[in-house]
Amino acid sequence: MSRSRKRKKKYRGLRIFIRIQMFFMLLAAGGLAYYFLGGYAGQVNELSREARQLVRASDEETFRAVLTGVVYDARGGQISVLKGEKDVYYLSIEEIPKNVTAAMVSIEDKKFYTHSGVDYKAIVRAGLAMLRNGEATQGGSTITQQLARCVFLSQEKTWQRKMEEIFIATELEKKYSKDQILEFYLNNIYFGNGFYGIQAASRGYFSADAQNLNLSQIAYLCAIPNNPTLYDPYTNSDNTIKRRNRILDNMEKDGKITHAACQLAKAEDITLNPSKTSRNNYVETYVYYCAARALMESRGFVFQYEFETNAGREEYEKAYGELYQECERSLYTGGYRIYTSIDPDMQNMLQKAVDERLSDYTEQNGEGIYTLQGAAVCIDNQSGRVAAIVGGREQEYHGYTLNRAFQSYRQPGSAIKPLLVYTPLLEREYTPDTIVRDEPIEGGPVNAGGGYAGDVTLRYAVEKSINTIAWRLFETLTPSVGLSYLREMNFAKLDRGDANLSAALGGFTNGVSPVEMAAGYAAIENDGKYRIPTCITKIQNAQGEDVYLSGQQEKVIYKENAARTMTDILQGVLTKGTAAGLSLEQTASAGKTGTTNSNKDGWFVGYTKYYTTSVWVGYDMPKELPGLTGSGYPAQIWHTFMEQLHSDLPYAAFVAPAGENMMPETATEGDGLTEREEKEGERE
Repeated sequence: MSRSRKRKKKYRGLRIFIRIQMFFMLLAAGGLAYYFLGGYAGQVNELSREARQLVRASDEETFRAVLTGVVYDARGGQISVLKGEKDVYYLSIEEIPKNVTAAMVSIEDKKFYTHSGVDYKAIVRAGLAMLRNGEATQGGSTITQQLARCVFLSQEKTWQRKMEEIFIATELEKKYSKDQILEFYLNNIYFGNGFYGIQAASRGYFSADAQNLNLSQIAYLCAIPNNPTLYDPYTNSDNTIKRRNRILDNMEKDGKITHAACQLAKAEDITLNPSKTSRNNYVETYVYYCAARALMESRGFVFQYEFETNAGREEYEKAYGELYQECERSLYTGGYRIYTSIDPDMQNMLQKAVDERLSDYTEQNGEGIYTLQGAAVCIDNQSGRVAAIVGGREQEYHGYTLNRAFQSYRQPGSAIKPLLVYTPLLEREYTPDTIVRDEPIEGGPVNAGGGYAGDVTLRYAVEKSINTIAWRLFETLTPSVGLSYLREMNFAKLDRGDANLSAALGGFTNGVSPVEMAAGYAAIENDGKYRIPTCITKIQNAQGEDVYLSGQQEKVIYKENAARTMTDILQGVLTKGTAAGLSLEQTASAGKTGTTNSNKDGWFVGYTKYYTTSVWVGYDMPKELPGLTGSGYPAQIWHTFMEQLHSDLPYAAFVAPAGENMMPETATEGDGLTEREEKEGERE
């Protein structure tokens, strides 16, 4: 080839090169013009600013924001797990096995310890691979970018989200150490099937802590986050195994494990051992209610039960509702450890007593719930806390059902009389031997059968639950005074319209709950001192610090001697009164029956030195149950449960009141009216 021809070829190549360079310069210029004139520069700058703000406002708690809470019973056993959208058990970097961090770095981000949040070469490689294969076959996101995405961003695939992810990752690397970022990542990354974080995945798939997993199990779990659907252990286990083996090979190449360890782990068969969770319907709903209120109290909220005006009530209820919802939500995200007074054996006994006594009634509503229901609450008299709570009959049902023990308010019938009529009167010079008169009252209640006993003792009037006498005495006491005792014991649904004489017989606008009734009678047993019913003993945060301790402060409601005298009288209800024959064999017992008009509600509330238990039976939609009385199903449920509960406890007598004529050691049945013969009042 001649020299001139070579020169021409050289110049032609140079011209082509210059043209190419000009093309790219024009393309870049056009891109820059489009970037600025099209408004993209402003968007990018805004994304960068938002990223800086997000990271600047973050701290270590930001990455603990969604934590799993655990509820414990009185013996330290687990009742339930509280989890919201994410199931997270947080582990510090020191608690995370080294093989977990090694596996994740080997498979997800080999340059993790050298890059500044973004691996630009990896992004280019992923882009080229996508062009070659028509789909994304390689990941371009670093561990830091993945953390940014799962904590701060949505999962939508837009260029704006990707840009902000890069900005956030860069800012995270400036603020936090590599170990901190790994810790945050391994506690927040999704492992499929509702498990967020390595500890949640360990417990969920293997029922074991992460520290107790072997190398093969760890690599198996670390295979999942790359694509939780593709590597789902339940539906695509073969895929999970293949990726596990790839992770193990990578760890060997990176010098993290030996060849022998790699081969041994790859040869291991993986057997899942999923955690089994059971739902304790009534216990859980009550625990969450009490825990939310405990957190409200810890924040300084003052609970209120009476109001001067409707506007005041509405303002309070608005503030209450907002804070309650906030605290309830935090139970599912705050990682609390909630310790309760619930005794699992007592809970099972109480549930069984309710279920077996009502087993003949099999009618169900449209949702498959038994129409005839029962509810019961047992309070430990030593602590004043709820030890067992049954909000209805047990049956298979998806989700939580109505907890009638604290969410339902029903007319209490004569069971209310000791709380707002008789114990207050015993503070006012009345004694068990005070003579009172049973006679017709114009416009007042009547006794079934039209019979009246004439002059009887106060003790007899209580034992036989005579309505006319309770009505007359309540008139003497005045409704406002009688109801004040219930208000002092936080009966939540009292209404201004309840200040009338029918309240003496349990006629209320809204009614009372089994929890309230149990707490009221427990106050009588406790020498007149009331304690707020709760099942919470303490709540700790995710760091193990106490955020709430239940002090169970006592509030004097009744005078001591009046309470002891009331207990002495109520013992007679079980030996010769409306619940004759239902006293306990193992220990001294006292209680009161209650039945409402048309046999719509049946109640029994009774106690020993050890425990107080209230029982309600009726339909959710009030209607007559022929033959229902407080001495029937409610008292029988109470008797069955309490006999079993006290079978191994030593006999304990009640403390006698001072200076009164006590119930004789041996008692015979009276011949007066029985509750089955009464017609108890109910407010229309």
